[in-house]
Amino acid sequence: MHIAHILYRFDIGGLENVVAQLIDHLPNDRFDHAIISLTEVTDFKHRIRHPRVTFHALHKKPGKDPAVWFRLWRLLRRLQPDLVHTCNLAAMEAVLPARLAGVGRVIHAEHGRDSYDPCGTNRKYLLLRRLLAPFVDGFVPVSAELQAWLTDRVGVPPGKVHLIMNGVTLPEPIPRQPSAKGETIIGTVGRMWSIKDHPNLVHAFFRLCQLAPERKLRLMIVGDGPERPAVQGLIDRLGLAGRVHITGWRADAREQMTHFDLFVLSSLAEGTPLTILEAMAAGLPVVATRVGGVPDLVVAGQTGALAPPGDSDALARAMLPYLDPQLAACHGAAGRARVAERFSLTAMVAAYRLLFEG
Repeated sequence: MHIAHILYRFDIGGLENVVAQLIDHLPNDRFDHAIISLTEVTDFKHRIRHPRVTFHALHKKPGKDPAVWFRLWRLLRRLQPDLVHTCNLAAMEAVLPARLAGVGRVIHAEHGRDSYDPCGTNRKYLLLRRLLAPFVDGFVPVSAELQAWLTDRVGVPPGKVHLIMNGVTLPEPIPRQPSAKGETIIGTVGRMWSIKDHPNLVHAFFRLCQLAPERKLRLMIVGDGPERPAVQGLIDRLGLAGRVHITGWRADAREQMTHFDLFVLSSLAEGTPLTILEAMAAGLPVVATRVGGVPDLVVAGQTGALAPPGDSDALARAMLPYLDPQLAACHGAAGRARVAERFSLTAMVAAYRLLFEG
């Protein structure tokens, strides 16, 4: 079976990680794959180990570029995939060239919304999804919140919606690596763009330092992206340059978590964030904003805490109890057990295979 996965850009990110994991864990003798990026394919492609994957960049221009759909149609005519798998709104318009190219089945996945429409209420985008929905055989939301939104707001028939939660592998337990300076290290991992709201996290950390002036605290931001200069400027203005460190992209992001005592995510919108699952799998307590599918993962008072989005004081106060190492260890262990029980990579891949072969 030949599957063409269509994304806006194939680069470091949660969505791209899911696609890469799918390709590597679906049976090699049953599936071949093509990754089609409407814009560019980056070196992230080297993370895929499957022996038969082709990569195609269509170099879409910024803004409207109708010619990209002709290039896509021509490529699909040549590849003749059995199924097209589009990801998020930016790639959803690809369903029409796919149908015109004779592709028999189309699956569209919604992994989360962007900063220009975090609540999914933009009328133009809702209309676009409604117009394209009849050309899609199945929709995959990655959270219960997205599932309800697809049926209630977009109007997709419930029978066409298949909830598949993201999943991760459970690494061998790695002991926390205590800071040589006796610091408590709060960390986050993710692309630095507006939807992740890193400024809120920096403000919350500044407030936490005020709430616990006697503690040695450090914030570690693992990631890079267009918001990095603005975030670094905020760090400097708040006088936090010695306590907040931005590492940039790290291929060993999961290993970096072994240095964390607490994982925090400050997003304005999310699907089912892999970074939270990976932090829980690593045995870390998680404090996050109550958005999208996050409450499906983090059980407040058991594996971490939730705070309203955009409220730095509330986020700081949610972090404060986890300066207690015993509470952090207890909730971290409960989070790891929750991942093992409900969010395995094996279950996610099996669900996609069933849908793809259906």
